[in-house]
Amino acid sequence: MYQSLEVKSSRRNDMVDITNQVVDFVKKSSVNNGLLVINVLHTTAAVTINENADPDVKKDILKELNKLIPHNDNYKHIEGNADAHIKTSLVGSNETIIVKNNRLKLGSWQGIFLCDFDGPRTRTVIMKLISD
Repeated sequence: MYQSLEVKSSRRNDMVDITNQVVDFVKKSSVNNGLLVINVLHTTAAVTINENADPDVKKDILKELNKLIPHNDNYKHIEGNADAHIKTSLVGSNETIIVKNNRLKLGSWQGIFLCDFDGPRTRTVIMKLISD
């Protein structure tokens, strides 16, 4: 089973919680046990799993990434988004999650986030369920 999501970010650096959409995709599937692979089809956007209970966690992550990799730092890349490419490489463009009994095996506080480092934009996230 395969599905794509269109996810809109609202800021240049943004983390959009897509957990509910991903959970709905898995629930609607016939896959009881297996793996879910999530991939972002952009070189300046990523996907990650982290805490989704406290919104300050997202703010802290983005703050520290921006300190480590500032927007303007004499990069050679002429498009003006080299920092976004670097952040994406560090965070990663995919996640794999175990599915058991038609449910994602996430921890109590874990959520799935699209990370946009060159927004605001609409990004494409693809999901593939692989059955045991």
